Amino acid sequence: MSDQSKDDVDHNLTLPPLIEDWTKDQVKDWLVIKLRVPKELAQKLYDQELTGACLASYEKEDLLELGVPPAPAIQILRQVKKFKQLSETFVPATSAPESELNFRDNAEMSRKLDESAENETVSSDSGIQSQSSSVWLLQMTSDLIRADPNIAESLFDIHTSDKLEAPQRQRPVCQIRPFDKSNSSIFYMENDILPPMAGPSNLIDPVHEYHLLPNVNEAIEREILYEFTREVFSFAASCMNSRTNGTIHFGVNVKQEQQHDQVVGQRITSLNKYNEAFESSLGDFFEEKYVNVAQLCIRPPNFIQVLHENGTASDKWVIEVDVVPAISQTQNYLFYTKLGITSTEEKHQCKTFCLFVREGPRSVNIFADTNPRVGQEKLKDLTEKVKNLVSARKAAEENKDRCFPQSYQGQRLKQLMTRGRHVLESSLQVIVVTDKCHPDQLEHMDFLKEISLFAVLEFDPESDLNGTCHFYRKDHIANLHYPQMFNTQDSLPTLLGKLNLFKQTSWIFCNGRLIEESEEDMPLTPSEWLKRCSGDISKMIGLLCSPDVISKDRLLVILVLHSAVTDLSHPILETFCAIYRTLKGADNMLCICRDSGVFSDWKKLIELRCKEDISSKCIYELSLNEISSTIKQLKEPQTQSSQRYLPSTGTSSVLLTKKAEELFTDLDILSKNECENTEIEKSDSFDEFNKKIEEDFYRGGQVRWWNFHLSEQRGSLPFIKRDKYNELYDLITPVEGYRSSCVMINLFHPPGCGGTTLAMHVLWNLRRKFRCVVVKNNRATNNETAAQVINLLTYGKQDQPGYTPVLLLVDNWEDVEDLKQCILHVAGERRQQNALMVLILNCERTQFPDESSRNSKLPNIFITNKLSTKEQELFSEKLQQLKTYHEKPETFYAFMIMTNNFSEAYITNIVSNSLKALDATSQQGRLLSFLALLNTFVNGSYMSLSLCEELLGMKIAFWKRETLEDVMNPYSTLLITFSVEEHGSYQAVRFLHPMIANNCLQILEQQHKLSLAEVTINILHCDKLYKSCMGKDFLVQNIQSMLISRHRKEQGDDKDTQFSPLIEKIHDKEGPEKVKELFEKAIGRFDRSATLPQALARYFCLREKDFQAALKWALDARGKNSNSYIADTVGQVYKSQLKKKIEDSEPLTGEALNECLILGSKAVKAFQESQELAKKDETIDPFDLHNRKRPKSYNTSGYVGETEVMMILLDLIRELPLSQSRDRYQTDRLLQILKGHHTIRDFHVDHNNAATAQFVDVLEHHERFLISLKPRLKEIFSFFENYFTYLRPRSQERVTADDGNKNKLSEHFRKYLKIFSSSEQEKASEKARNPNLSLPQDIQDQRFYLETKRADSFAGLLQCLSEKSGAEMEHIIKKWKVIFEQSPKRSVSDTVNFILANIVMHSIKPSSKELKKYEELVDLLNEELQKEGIHSNSTEMYYLSMLLMWPTKDRKLESLSTYKDIATYFRSAKKSFHRRFSHMFPARSALAHFFLGKSTGLKRIVSKVKLDHILRQESCSDQSSQPRTPHQLWQSGAAWNEPQVEKELLRVKGICENGEISVNYEGNLKIPVRPAYLGDIRSGCSREPISFYLGFTMEGPVAYNIKYLTAQ
Repeated sequence: MSDQSKDDVDHNLTLPPLIEDWTKDQVKDWLVIKLRVPKELAQKLYDQELTGACLASYEKEDLLELGVPPAPAIQILRQVKKFKQLSETFVPATSAPESELNFRDNAEMSRKLDESAENETVSSDSGIQSQSSSVWLLQMTSDLIRADPNIAESLFDIHTSDKLEAPQRQRPVCQIRPFDKSNSSIFYMENDILPPMAGPSNLIDPVHEYHLLPNVNEAIEREILYEFTREVFSFAASCMNSRTNGTIHFGVNVKQEQQHDQVVGQRITSLNKYNEAFESSLGDFFEEKYVNVAQLCIRPPNFIQVLHENGTASDKWVIEVDVVPAISQTQNYLFYTKLGITSTEEKHQCKTFCLFVREGPRSVNIFADTNPRVGQEKLKDLTEKVKNLVSARKAAEENKDRCFPQSYQGQRLKQLMTRGRHVLESSLQVIVVTDKCHPDQLEHMDFLKEISLFAVLEFDPESDLNGTCHFYRKDHIANLHYPQMFNTQDSLPTLLGKLNLFKQTSWIFCNGRLIEESEEDMPLTPSEWLKRCSGDISKMIGLLCSPDVISKDRLLVILVLHSAVTDLSHPILETFCAIYRTLKGADNMLCICRDSGVFSDWKKLIELRCKEDISSKCIYELSLNEISSTIKQLKEPQTQSSQRYLPSTGTSSVLLTKKAEELFTDLDILSKNECENTEIEKSDSFDEFNKKIEEDFYRGGQVRWWNFHLSEQRGSLPFIKRDKYNELYDLITPVEGYRSSCVMINLFHPPGCGGTTLAMHVLWNLRRKFRCVVVKNNRATNNETAAQVINLLTYGKQDQPGYTPVLLLVDNWEDVEDLKQCILHVAGERRQQNALMVLILNCERTQFPDESSRNSKLPNIFITNKLSTKEQELFSEKLQQLKTYHEKPETFYAFMIMTNNFSEAYITNIVSNSLKALDATSQQGRLLSFLALLNTFVNGSYMSLSLCEELLGMKIAFWKRETLEDVMNPYSTLLITFSVEEHGSYQAVRFLHPMIANNCLQILEQQHKLSLAEVTINILHCDKLYKSCMGKDFLVQNIQSMLISRHRKEQGDDKDTQFSPLIEKIHDKEGPEKVKELFEKAIGRFDRSATLPQALARYFCLREKDFQAALKWALDARGKNSNSYIADTVGQVYKSQLKKKIEDSEPLTGEALNECLILGSKAVKAFQESQELAKKDETIDPFDLHNRKRPKSYNTSGYVGETEVMMILLDLIRELPLSQSRDRYQTDRLLQILKGHHTIRDFHVDHNNAATAQFVDVLEHHERFLISLKPRLKEIFSFFENYFTYLRPRSQERVTADDGNKNKLSEHFRKYLKIFSSSEQEKASEKARNPNLSLPQDIQDQRFYLETKRADSFAGLLQCLSEKSGAEMEHIIKKWKVIFEQSPKRSVSDTVNFILANIVMHSIKPSSKELKKYEELVDLLNEELQKEGIHSNSTEMYYLSMLLMWPTKDRKLESLSTYKDIATYFRSAKKSFHRRFSHMFPARSALAHFFLGKSTGLKRIVSKVKLDHILRQESCSDQSSQPRTPHQLWQSGAAWNEPQVEKELLRVKGICENGEISVNYEGNLKIPVRPAYLGDIRSGCSREPISFYLGFTMEGPVAYNIKYLTAQ
């Protein structure tokens, strides 16, 4: 770059006059352009977020820590110092008149600094300044004086010394206590500068005098107190004689040469002693006749606490005494004082009269001169002077009394708080920034308890101990946070949930807390804070004030300044600037200043930093008491009772305090006295409120408790009772009929037909019998919700027995079964036998409620979207009443849809009429199309109100007047605005009813030619949807869900779909090209999403059969997120391509066979990768990401896919034309090759047949892969046997999915058997070839028979318990006997399976002669245990040790060599089981197939199949109207109480200790047992005797139906 162009760049770079205001970009430019620092180094500092504020506070060590080499570090620091010196010259610490600031020229300053930077040389780290620095300073001084000679003196003190000193920036003068205010809430800070001492001015403004008393180490207390009183009364007399107000300050270090004085503070042992000394000494110092006057003029001492620079309290004080010589008291008197003076000659104290006056900044005794004549002359002068002072004082007082200007700040406060409305709306979210509040003022901070306090940015490190936070937390919940907690990698919804934002106030300590042990969170001085904390604060404010969190029109920031802010680097000023930047101005701000002095300092600083006059946003003429009272009066009338009660035992009640209710963040609690005795009922606006509540509900909003309450008032029709109301009510009551602690009832309903309203209606009428509650946060985890439910159950109870049950309404909740288990777990010791604690009413949306009801195994009812005749009459009657009170009830479309019995014709008519004049291309049309698409295809979707307003071009302003209803008129009748609390608290918009949204979409398509694809593409193209806005994460999630979430019957949908319903419709109506275009645009919009390219890959594969494109997108998805579902998609592409290749290759050629085998091997590899990834997966299907609580699943699709591919290949190979005859011999030989018994080379080929030879060559090339097929299939079938037999799914939904997979696999298994069954010809051939194979072949035949019966494995034999008859089982055990007795090398698994076959045989047919004795089986097992030890992977062997060797009363087993280690073997079962299956635990749990019975030998092993049979018999004999299935009896726990079950099973006694269960037997044998339900165990780690039934799972022994013996 040329010198000229460089100069141009330099001169174009202008910087703010204060270095603290530089952005990181300006810092970087200054370093590179001005200081010529290497660009790499400047970029490094830029990446470290180096702003001017940080740079100004850095020292050399800080820069070195950031990686800056020493030489540039010194250069940077020196230039910073010079710039600061220059900026202080241009911007004095105290404000100057406008005329004195005209010379502040940024460009000039930058130019001077540039010249110095170019001349600067850094020679070493010695700190010695080069000559250029002095030259620079002289030049700057010369330039300034030349520009304005009058400012030379005011800017510089020029001393006659060897060097010229640069002007030093002085610490700003702090604000002092308001004069003559005894209860002023003020603190001083160490090293604060007080105003200079000066002589009397206008007699009203006080003079100041400063003293520092001796400390306790320098003098005794009596001497210190005497010094205090002597100085006080001498000063007071001087002020009274000079008729001027004044204040004397103790604890201030006097600097004579500067006339400025620094706060140090006095250590005071007792404040009372100073007060006592003051009161008792007054008469000793003044003449008796003037003592009363002195008492009236001299105020008692004020004690102001001194804070450390980090804001924490010190043990020092400043003592201040005010003197007010009112003319009415002092008149024309002279006030003499008597002081004790020590005589140097006589060594004793004597009293002498003094007459003090103010002379300049000092008190002077006019009798101090030893010459009496001088004293008399001065007295004469003073006497004359007093006459003038009396007149002057009188005039000054009269003038002061007249200066009371009228204040309008009360009105300003109301305007700023309400944004011009009549009331302070409860939806307004408030962020408060505050510093240390004086204890006397805390009571007036109570307005914080009356507003929606979102967050408090606290700068008092002791606030939680004795400040505002402590005061607030007496009545409300506030979580104590730090700024760094907001600067995480968590997503916004996760962060909101983790910190409980919007649910509980976040009290953020912005300068640490005093009680913290960690240095990171300790309070800091302002300079240290600027370096270490300002970055975190800025990021935190960026998040808190982001449109993603709070809409700007819903946010108010209140700054409460209890103390003056005088420093440009003050943390509160930095915080204000960060908020100012984030909100782009001060429109959303209100500043409450303690007084006009605090305001004056604040205003000046804001003008300097932000170039804005903040006056219109400040309140400074009102006391905190006045402010608090005004704000509290502005509140909206409360719609809840001031005292809310919960029902309790014996028809008693318990008061639910506000603070306690705030702990139930996930629950909407229905109180016993809901809606009674509220402020709103007594308000003038009640009729309007009543009308709006009714209108919102009947238009389509969520029903509120007020709707039920108002319908019970005189003159109102009762709330419409649906036909199923009584059925649901009777199902819930009476509670005495329930034997389980937690019961669940399902209510199935289609969306928009009043299902949730019905449930809430039942809750309303049961609110005095149950503790009724609705889960309001669908993002909460089940554990969190369960804990709050149990806390509500036990609220108000201590040690008294009995609870009032909780009736818990969950609406469209995912995995309700898991919620139930969590409730049982959390209940712990509070659980009572056969007593209901929680009843879950689960409202589940489904398009087929009647079918869902039939399939449900739980008590349930259902409603449909068809009204009965009776219901239609009730709705018509209600319509007539609505016409009486409302102008246009016919526009209450949600109500009218039900009144018209969900008539499609009615809906079409209202939508057509409403959209008649719609311009689909307008902003209104676009918004309607967006909402219609979302509401149609994503249940529960919406868009935030602020986003809708932005899409319509409405200005979102703090003083907003225009509404969405106005702008969307006349279409607004189809929409409703409602509150959302799941992802923060904000207003959202949706269509009134899903059917209206769907119909709107149809009309847009038919009449406005706006296709589904076009609307979807418009949504993807609309950038505003993806910028910061309320609920953005939820909206983006819904948009993606609309594109990828498939329908599944198991989840209550009408059918299974290959793609999302939207994609299916677009495919059918608009063709594949539109679908592909749509997916590609979606992938471009959501470029980090892996599920969208995965969905496109599936579309190319399944619909287009374009496998190359499908593979491309599948691999793209795998590159973004490698999980088992995406790996499975890759496999599915290869599988589909393989099937298509086989279809297209008729007749099959060698080349085609080769391609098929290559595709098959690739598919198998992809599916095997899916199997491995499934062990590490998060247990959520990416296609169900929007369902956060979808029951966890273990992805087995990789195993199913691999099986299907191998079966396809086997079919293909079997049909190969390898010979012209294609006889059985050739087929058998091929199977022998596949079994690995022969090689391809052994195959006899007709070499004259080129096609056959080519086939054989291909098979030989892939021989290794082909011979792996059979063992791999056997392995997969074994995996599924174990998977379905050893483990059970944790949710009913997965049971349905399991049934589908079982059927599919059974079909494959039958085909597998058919393919690999040996023909008699093959067997004869093998025997002829090798006579010695006779015995192995026989064993092989037995094994194959067992395989066909699926009894060749441990899991298969367990399945025989329920699937085989006695005769079948005898055949099976005979086969196992042959294998066991005749195998030359018996494996562990053979022995284990043989033992289990006997146990199963005994369970099915105990009289069978094929059975071995119990003792023989024990010996066999004992032998295997000795051989294998305790580290085997044979979980099955250890499982048998539990069944056969569980300790008995007769102690017969103790003779076994392995018995002493029996507990170790039991633990080995758990360890080996975990090694094999732990990755499946989130989705499945171990299943008990056997229980411990009361008999001996094999009889004491009782199968669950047998118990199920008993329960079915009992159920058939049950005379009740609703007999329960075995599944329902097990679920409710009632099965354990059935007499026949109790007769079969042995109740084992054990010990519960530290939450763990064990069974102790003689001989120090202690066996740990796992509780089946953690909720059966009491918390508290109490050691208690218990009893239980013992079940045996592959994981180890399990305790069922636990009872505490002490409670029985």
